[in-house]
Order: sequence, then structure tokens, then C-alpha cells
Amino acid sequence: MAGVVRSGALSMALRIGARTRPLTGLFPQMSVTHLARHASGLPMNTVVLFVPQQEAWVVERMGKYHKILEPGLNLLIPILDRIKYVQSLKEIVIDIPEQSAITIDNVTLQIDGVLYLRILDPYKSSYGVEDPEYAVTQLAQTTMRSEIGKITMDQVFKDREVLNVAIVDAINLAAEAWGMRCLRYEIRDIQMPDRVKEAMVMQVEAERKKRAAILESEGLREADINVAEGKKRARILASEAVRMEETNRAEGEASAISLRAKARAESLQVVSEVIGKQYGSQAASLNVAEQYVQAFSHLAKTGNTLVLPSNTGDVSSMVAQAMAIYGNLNQHNQKQLEAPDTTTTEEKKEDSPM
Repeated sequence: MAGVVRSGALSMALRIGARTRPLTGLFPQMSVTHLARHASGLPMNTVVLFVPQQEAWVVERMGKYHKILEPGLNLLIPILDRIKYVQSLKEIVIDIPEQSAITIDNVTLQIDGVLYLRILDPYKSSYGVEDPEYAVTQLAQTTMRSEIGKITMDQVFKDREVLNVAIVDAINLAAEAWGMRCLRYEIRDIQMPDRVKEAMVMQVEAERKKRAAILESEGLREADINVAEGKKRARILASEAVRMEETNRAEGEASAISLRAKARAESLQVVSEVIGKQYGSQAASLNVAEQYVQAFSHLAKTGNTLVLPSNTGDVSSMVAQAMAIYGNLNQHNQKQLEAPDTTTTEEKKEDSPM
């Protein structure tokens, strides 16, 4: 039992030493991450092995694939069994080196990125390709150049997410046979030529000036519209005020005329009733005399030239003349009122049957 423990400790010491040993000189075609991972994952067969979590150890028996050791305690046959590959099942991050790509509008861009992948099948990852990480890196670079060559430079910045998804789909299509799956790809940095940068700066400045001019013109237009709308409303309100004023004045004048006419009619009716009574004619003569005296008192107040009758001072003759005129008008009105009655009587006689 002590020998087993010593051999396990020796295995762990060898694994730790393998992690610190530089292997890039022995395998220049492999990536540093791949060499470090495989260097730390080639333990010796000590019969009793403890496999760490999230690792898969591929075991060959007499040079042929035998099985994959699960995490935990495992037993192997010395000399016959050998650990050939150690695959990490964790998510692996790979830096994609900077490379040049030409867009469809002939602009050369320098682009690098980051690739996130995970091993799903340790058997395919071990025997499907010599260096799976190196293969995925090269595939990501070629796919990136191919996808960028299909779009313009503006679309590279605008549709970066679409470009990332297209690269992931292309990688997964080829990496399925290697037992790996690309989880996501992110473009990290995009470098453009200096002339293109200057042109983009000028374009941005022109766009900002254009927007400023548009906003200024829209502001002036809105101001003119508001001023015109204000003048229009002011004129409408003024015209409505004038119309209401004229309407009110007309209604007032009409009402005043109607009231005066009504008052005149009532006064005439009262006068006619009074005249028909006893001493009515004397009262009417007195009223005419009073009005004549009032009118005579206002003579020569508004003008210097007057035309007067010869008997202006004879009030009695003027009153008698006014009453005579009133009498003649009254008789004429009575005749007009009696005339239709006579005509109606004659028409009735003519219409009556013989």
C-alpha cells in the first residue's frame, strides 16, 4: 500500500514538473496552450490513478485505443496501458492572431478576435485531428476573411454581431468531426488605414453639419409657422370681436327702435282715447300749444338763418291750424276705414244668388 501511495505521489510530481517544462521547442507547429495542456496531462501509469474533475484521459492498450478514464479513482494495467491524451472539458479561450482582410469595397482591415470553444467528444478530439486548437484557429481566420470579403466596411462595424454568428456557424460545421464546439466568437479590434480613418472623420463632421443645418432650418420653419399661426388667430379673434360688436350694436339699435315705436304707439293710443273723451280736444290743443312753445324757445340756437311765417307769435292761430290739420287727417282716415266695408258689402251682393 505504501508503494502505491509513493507511486501516486511520484505521478503528481511528474505532472507538476511537466507543467513547468517548456515544450515549444520540441513541437513548434503546436500552440502554446495546446502544448501546456498536453504536457500537464500525460501522467505515468502507476496502476492507481486519480483523474481530476472536468478532464478526460484517453488510454491506449498496446498502442490501440482502449477507453476514456472518468474523474475519480481508476485502475490500469502496468506496461500494457498508457495514457495517450489528456483533454480538458472546460471552456477554452483562444486568441485569434491579427490578420488582414479585404472588404467588398476594397478596404484592407486588420482584425483580431477571441474564440471560445469546448471539447464535447474526447475521442474525436484526440484522433480526429493532430492539433484541434490550431486547426480551429486557422479555420476561424480563413472564415473571418471569407465573411468580411462579402460585406462593405460600413457593414463590418454595423453588423459585427451578424459577422460573429456567421463565423461561429462556419466553425461548428467543420469542428463537429473533431469533437469540438465553438460557443462564440468575438471580434476584438479592427484597425483601418490612416486615409480611411481621415475619410471617416470627414464624413462624420459632414454628417453632423448636415444634421445641424437641418435642425436649424426646421427650427426656423417652425418659428415662421408659429408666427403665421399667431397672426391668423389674432385676425380671426379681432374679426370675431368686430362682428360681435356690430351685432350687439345692431341688436341694441333695433331694440331701441322697437321700444321707441312701441312707446309711440302706446302714447298715440292713450292720446286717441283721451281725445275721444269729454274735453279731449281741449287737452290736445293744450299739448300742441306746449310743444309749440318749447319748439319756439329753441329757434336760432343751431343756425343764424331762419324762415318763419308772418304770424309766428300768434300761438292761438298756430294751435288752431294744427288742430285743423289733425281733424282733416282724422276724417280722411275714417273714410279709408269705411271704404273697404262698402266694397265688401257690394261684393257680397254680387255673389249672392238671384
